[in-house]
Amino acid sequence: MKKPGFEELAKAAGVSMATVDRALNGRQKVRADTVTHIAEVARRIGHPAAYRFAGAEGARPVVRFGVVLHKQGQGFYKAFAEELRRAVATAPGIEGRLVLEFSTGQAPGEMAAKLLEVGARCDVVAATAVNHPEVTAAVETLRARGIAVFALLSEFAIGLRAGYLGLDNLKVGRTAAWMLATHSHAPGEVAVFVGGHRWHGHELRDQGFRDGLRQHGPGLRVLETRVNLETKAVTYEAVRGLLARHPELRGIYVAGGGMEGAVAALRDSGAGGRVALVVSALTPESRKGLAEGQVTLVIDTPLEALCRALMERMAGAALARPAPVGGDVMFLPPAYTLPETL
Repeated sequence: MKKPGFEELAKAAGVSMATVDRALNGRQKVRADTVTHIAEVARRIGHPAAYRFAGAEGARPVVRFGVVLHKQGQGFYKAFAEELRRAVATAPGIEGRLVLEFSTGQAPGEMAAKLLEVGARCDVVAATAVNHPEVTAAVETLRARGIAVFALLSEFAIGLRAGYLGLDNLKVGRTAAWMLATHSHAPGEVAVFVGGHRWHGHELRDQGFRDGLRQHGPGLRVLETRVNLETKAVTYEAVRGLLARHPELRGIYVAGGGMEGAVAALRDSGAGGRVALVVSALTPESRKGLAEGQVTLVIDTPLEALCRALMERMAGAALARPAPVGGDVMFLPPAYTLPETL
């Protein structure tokens, strides 16, 4: 049977559709007892928005935000989680509930399962995930259930997801290339690390990096892209190997996580300053690297701005029917930190 729409809800509650809209979106002009009445009618007739009304709690709808991140132990994702909690707690016009889960690895199947698990408990979902058919299938399943999914930091399920929020990764890669080319005063080699080739954002940064070096650093040769799985240990061993095998190494760009290993390797080898290093998150480790001379530039994501914008878009998607799909893309301006700006 077809589920009742807003016109049926308004008629059953004896109010106008405008009143239903204001009540659903947490307008203060609607009396609390009216909202409670509409919520009770919505539950009685089986309207799909019934659970979004706060009911007796007040005149604001309840929205359950589901977010899936990865690398729970990394400083960047710890900061991300804290900003998400603050953004949900202060989201205007709603009663926000955050369901935050972490994927332990990069396996597409695990990420897809996490999306479905969180989507079963929430009204709207956002995630950092690889671009893979299993993840796409999970997003398609959630979309069929009316659950919108937003991509964070790195694109996935393009054409099915409700939107993307993060940096313009192509430009980020070009900026990293400009910095390494500017810092290098002699021909040589540079290395780039990505978390994995399924990370769409990392692939764009790698592409932008190579394009930028062709323009700004024609005397620099980019070595084969290295995958570090965004881990400190893998990055550390790889950088120590690069330093041993490539005496003309001029710079390193870590396009994703694992930059702690590069900082430690340059520090332990004494190559900090001689080999420029560009990383992608301002954490206690990268801040220390900037102060000590191992890190040349940090290109960071402004997490507070991202999380506030994310909550606004997720709330709008959760309260809308049908769930939005497609072209909502928000590029945030990067935050740049140099040693001189500390």
